[in-house]
Amino acid sequence: MVMFSAKKMVAGNGLFYPIIGFASCLAFIYMSFGDFWVNYDKEPGLGFVGRNGTQFMVDGEVFYINGWNAYWLMDQAVDEYTKPRVREMLQAGAKMGLTVCRTWAFNDGAYHALQISPGRFDEQVFQALDHVIAEARQHGIRLLLSLVNNLQAYGGKTQYVKWAWEEGIGLSSSNDSFFFDPSIRLYFKNYVKTVLTRKNTITGIEYRNDPTIFGWELINEPRCMTDASGDTLQDWIEEMSTFVKSIDKNHLLTVGLEGFYGPKNPKKLTVNPAEWAADLGSDFIRNSNISTIDFASAHIYPDHWFHDQEFKAKLKYISKWMVSHIEDGGKELNKPVMFTEFGLSNLNKDFEPSQRERFYKTVFNTIYKSARKNGPGAGSFIWQFLVGGMEEYNDDFGIVPWERPSMYQLITEHSCRLARIQGVLVSQKAHLKDLCFQRR
Repeated sequence: MVMFSAKKMVAGNGLFYPIIGFASCLAFIYMSFGDFWVNYDKEPGLGFVGRNGTQFMVDGEVFYINGWNAYWLMDQAVDEYTKPRVREMLQAGAKMGLTVCRTWAFNDGAYHALQISPGRFDEQVFQALDHVIAEARQHGIRLLLSLVNNLQAYGGKTQYVKWAWEEGIGLSSSNDSFFFDPSIRLYFKNYVKTVLTRKNTITGIEYRNDPTIFGWELINEPRCMTDASGDTLQDWIEEMSTFVKSIDKNHLLTVGLEGFYGPKNPKKLTVNPAEWAADLGSDFIRNSNISTIDFASAHIYPDHWFHDQEFKAKLKYISKWMVSHIEDGGKELNKPVMFTEFGLSNLNKDFEPSQRERFYKTVFNTIYKSARKNGPGAGSFIWQFLVGGMEEYNDDFGIVPWERPSMYQLITEHSCRLARIQGVLVSQKAHLKDLCFQRR
């Protein structure tokens, strides 16, 4: 921005003040409404991401994903002083060759709530989500948008149950009534319809018609522990996925699973981290093997699952975990499999930053091996990326990737490896053509 100094101007210049006043006015208008001036016709072309069997497709080409989580994008876009973080994060992601960011499209009843109460929305927060989608579009990044949380953070199913209880219509105070209470199911359907049919105030495109959106995730890490058989959760997934598809036939849909095998699956004894994992009311195969679910997802958190294992044992386990799910994608589901969260905690007593790089490399190598064979291992998403000055949003997994050159190089090299398999996407060309192909 050009800054003017009146002290350097000749006091008798009568033209100066009208000019600076006009310039200031223009600057104010641009700062306030600059998003509306973007010419979206001149941005990198984005086609809808589709699926052909076990592979994602975009513009007729196979699409393997190096992605990341930045759940906080909408929240940070609400206030003007934090809004620039959205652009900084998406620019950095594009520069690293990342193609999809997973983020929250929900905030129920909490600070900066999108949904204040059932059916009541904060327009300012909705416009913040508009901004996130418009910024992603401008930088050639697609978004995997999650619609509700199983956990209490940002409201989640707990808030839905609380709303029904406060209105005197709730069947139960159990959080799991989110899945079986007809009134709460209606709350959620109304929310989903409002989001999917939202017309972006910046781009003018309804969410359901915007290829910037990679796809929808029904719920982050669903568990229904009051019904370990899995029937309650399965019924909810079938109903909600059918409802989403009745409104939006353009976008892919996934459940948002952690990836555990249920009580009737033989892998509960050979692949699950422990007996408890089969009693959470979910099942990777059963929940994913629904016609209205387009791809399967799983998470990777050995620190949460094993508290006494050494680091080498954790690396060995996650390779087994990933290979098992990738094989399921090919043999059981005929669908792509994405590992939509993975991370290594810095709270481990023996933690060293280099361990994270070895951990990430194990995940990346497993995806790359599958991609090289045109397999169903379709992508992975680091949990989580931040930009500088966001310490209060950090957990024991978050990183600012460019603060550690060796980590930054590892991530970028994985983008380049995938690009060499599938070719550089149109949205990546400006960033990766020279970086990845100059020494081929």
